[in-house]
Amino acid sequence: MILQGKRVALPPNPVVHRRFEEHARATPDAVAVFRAGERTTYAELDARANRFARHLAARGVGRGAKVGVCLDYSADLLVAVLGTLKAGAAYVPFDPAYPPARLRLLLDQVPGLALIVASPATAGLIERAPVEVTGFEELSERLAALPSTAPGIEVTGDDLCYAVFTSGSTGTPKLTAVRHEGWFNLMNWLQLEYGLHPGSHNLVVSAFGFDLSQRALMTPLFCGATQYFTTSRNFDPMLAYRMLGEHPIRTVHCASSTLYLLVDWETARGGDALTRLDYVLFGGEALKTERLTDWARREGNTCTLLHQYGVAECTDVATSYDLAGYRPGGPEVAPVGRPAYNTAIHLLDEALRGVAPGEQGEICISGTGVGAGYLGAAGPENAKFTTVEADGGPLRLYRTGDRGRVNADGDLVVLGRIDAQVKVRGMRIDPADVERALARLAGVREAAVAVTRTAAGEAELSAFVVPAGADLAEDDLRARLLADLPRNMVPARFTNIPRIPLSPHGKVDRAALADAIARGL
Repeated sequence: MILQGKRVALPPNPVVHRRFEEHARATPDAVAVFRAGERTTYAELDARANRFARHLAARGVGRGAKVGVCLDYSADLLVAVLGTLKAGAAYVPFDPAYPPARLRLLLDQVPGLALIVASPATAGLIERAPVEVTGFEELSERLAALPSTAPGIEVTGDDLCYAVFTSGSTGTPKLTAVRHEGWFNLMNWLQLEYGLHPGSHNLVVSAFGFDLSQRALMTPLFCGATQYFTTSRNFDPMLAYRMLGEHPIRTVHCASSTLYLLVDWETARGGDALTRLDYVLFGGEALKTERLTDWARREGNTCTLLHQYGVAECTDVATSYDLAGYRPGGPEVAPVGRPAYNTAIHLLDEALRGVAPGEQGEICISGTGVGAGYLGAAGPENAKFTTVEADGGPLRLYRTGDRGRVNADGDLVVLGRIDAQVKVRGMRIDPADVERALARLAGVREAAVAVTRTAAGEAELSAFVVPAGADLAEDDLRARLLADLPRNMVPARFTNIPRIPLSPHGKVDRAALADAIARGL
């Protein structure tokens, strides 16, 4: 079973930052970035990015190199990203919301890392980095002496533009890389399919390390619009909602759980800032339509909800569905729609043969958006990028590990994970990663993590700990884990148990653990 997206021709050299440069020439005085009352125009942002690109080039940082970016959302962050792209290199987000221990783990897994751009507020998080850590403050005089014109470095659609971390099947974070052509294709599709334009101003509400944050960062600049940033390092629904009400923001890209919080905030206060948006583009986890139904049906609600599906390994978005066409009720899962331009969805069995219409299969993605693979990885991880015979020739595709089918309307429906990975609050997590962090804590003899459900039906992580001595306090375990793991990977609850239950095959019986939580034990 194959769903084929519309085939659309791309420019001869589909490079993302070239579109931004076109806007900088056509509308130099338009506002590119707004943060905390400060405005940066397209001309100013372009000039600063050009100088940084020239600085990188002078140091030999170009095609094939990786530049780490550990900055809070700001104009500086976009200067670092655009300057890296202009130099022909790829950027790697090091999210300052992560604890230093987590960042140290990620730093060791970036082949070809040339340097890291940080600020006085973030440099301490990566002080043990294996490469130079620099900032725009210390480079200010050197950059000011460089020309503000484009460096003229050749960059092609086949070059890498960014790489983000995603959990591998082993629980170890993997660095997956995206090419310019795929990223350009994604934003070109969003612009043409949904009519995004220079007035489609955007508010970033997701963490910098998240794969969807990369298109949320660049799409408004691709369209000539303004990128709005909050001043909070972590998502703050009150601050985000206030900005929606105070500024002419038209789009938001976010995980489903983030949308629920914004909807709850608006509903509790009787506001309309969210309902007046043009689009919310969201996904990343199983949709709970009951969290949105009443709000979506409010009189005067003009916001289009685009329920989207994709993976970091394939440029984040592969399909999209306008929820206006969905009528909740019954067992039917809300669809995620049809493929983006130059993208195809294949439903395959274990032998990589197509399943019949209506049957379930593994969701595999082919087309322009398929990324360059896991950098520095080998074995089972990169085996997810494979080649099959199609239309008389080889076709490269990515096996997502997700299970799905095509409904009677021809839309893709995602039914869950095939492997052990789970999605919690929009982020893909391997429980083994959390278990290892728990096992390293003093006083923990053994630990297991299972996916459980809240009363509202949302997925969360529950940890089960076998203490080495006396029972361990939940608050203490949570605080110590936060020193090593991002907040979204810390379990919602901790339970002391005498032993970890095993299945007949000798593996951790996670179903039994989840059942114990469901029964209130």
